[in-house]
Amino acid sequence: MDSLVDIFELQGKNRWAVARTSAKERAEKLLRLRKVIVRRQQEFYDAVWQDFHKPRTEAWLSEVFPTLQEIDYAINHLPEWMEDKDGSWSFVFPLNRSRSHFEPKGRVLVMSPWNYPFLLFISPIVAAISAGNVVIAKPSHKTPRVSLFLESLVAEVFDKSEVAVVQGAGAEIGDRLLELPFDHVFFTGSPKVGSHVAELAAKIHAGVTLELGGKSPVVILPDTKVEDAAKKIAWGKCLNAGQTCIAPDYILCPQNLVQPLAAAIQKSIQKMYGETDADRRRNKNFVHIIDRNAVKRHWALVDEAVSRGATLFFGGDFTAEDIENRYSPATVLTDVTAEMDVMKEEIFGPILPVVAYESLDDAVRFIQSRPKPLALYVFGKKQKQIDAIVSGTSSGSTCVNHCILQIENLSVPFGGVGMSGTGNYHGFYGFKTFSHERNIMEQGGFDSMKVFYPPYHSAEDKRLRAKIQRFAKKILGFKNQGSKP
Repeated sequence: MDSLVDIFELQGKNRWAVARTSAKERAEKLLRLRKVIVRRQQEFYDAVWQDFHKPRTEAWLSEVFPTLQEIDYAINHLPEWMEDKDGSWSFVFPLNRSRSHFEPKGRVLVMSPWNYPFLLFISPIVAAISAGNVVIAKPSHKTPRVSLFLESLVAEVFDKSEVAVVQGAGAEIGDRLLELPFDHVFFTGSPKVGSHVAELAAKIHAGVTLELGGKSPVVILPDTKVEDAAKKIAWGKCLNAGQTCIAPDYILCPQNLVQPLAAAIQKSIQKMYGETDADRRRNKNFVHIIDRNAVKRHWALVDEAVSRGATLFFGGDFTAEDIENRYSPATVLTDVTAEMDVMKEEIFGPILPVVAYESLDDAVRFIQSRPKPLALYVFGKKQKQIDAIVSGTSSGSTCVNHCILQIENLSVPFGGVGMSGTGNYHGFYGFKTFSHERNIMEQGGFDSMKVFYPPYHSAEDKRLRAKIQRFAKKILGFKNQGSKP
């Protein structure tokens, strides 16, 4: 087996050849990748079911389908993305031409998480290949069967001198990878590990994209259609058993709507996954939790909240068998306060706390007082109130009157802000993330700068500055173009 250094050096020898590839050549690589994904997708469905019981339909909807969309979008738009963009004419250098040129960053590292092990592994690789980079990619060790499948899939499409997959626990191999002088590091995972990755990446002066998470709030406005909102929130929360970086993490709800909303969410969960606890435990459409420690953590969060006054409205009946089976029951908590542990950290599971608010200003202040989330959800009809929530808060993305869907539109960026992440990707924004936008100026036939070369003459300089100011004001409408040195 090649060492990390061997792979890195091998890709270093190939990176300039890959950088010079045309849009057609890059599109052909992506098309080959697409064909292999389509042909071998059943292997992924089998692997992800074994790793944490993700059903085929959900795996296709949330992982394979959006990945194929990402590939198709890149293939269709690569020629446009790769074209140089002309800069504006400069009156100081009238015959010079400036242009913006996208060049590959070079050698990039992609580190992906376990919760969407296919989508969040392949999608940034698609962007990196589109931009003309070589890639070393590390999938999560927590989904071992999917990770082995990904290694085989990539090896079928790419030579390791262009894309190589390395395996191992993040704590063991991640730091070793980050000792290598990559040009860009793309990490998806928790804010805590993201901070560590950023610190190590800074030492090698690599560009960094961090796709993290956080506690994404749902704001229920007073005029919300409760049953409609409940169905969408229940789906968004239970998708992947809540193990989604943009899952609704908690609800801010007017006091008079807390009980109707909680009841409607319960009804929606029961309709989707089964009426009784036993039905839901047997349901093959409900994804299991990644490991036993995560189930223990969910159980502790619920117990601590209830011990401090929260009401267990629905679910929450953990058993020792649940830990063994890596299953966390869908749970709704009401009478939740900010001091409870369930409100202090990202839940990453099917537990939904509901916090009552008195006024919209209170809801806005509550969000403002916390780290910026990866997603914000707002349900209601009055645009003025929706705008007040959006303008009064900051989040990586926002979806109004639904959940999760904002990630699907490839014409807009997806990424975090503050603790929820740095940078963005998807579509052109992924291409841009893995590119350096290079400013190129070409000198024209007349060098206007020669009048500014030393030796300097105060009187002549003053007259020249005055002429330039008059020209700028008359022709371009600029003011205050000059000043005394």
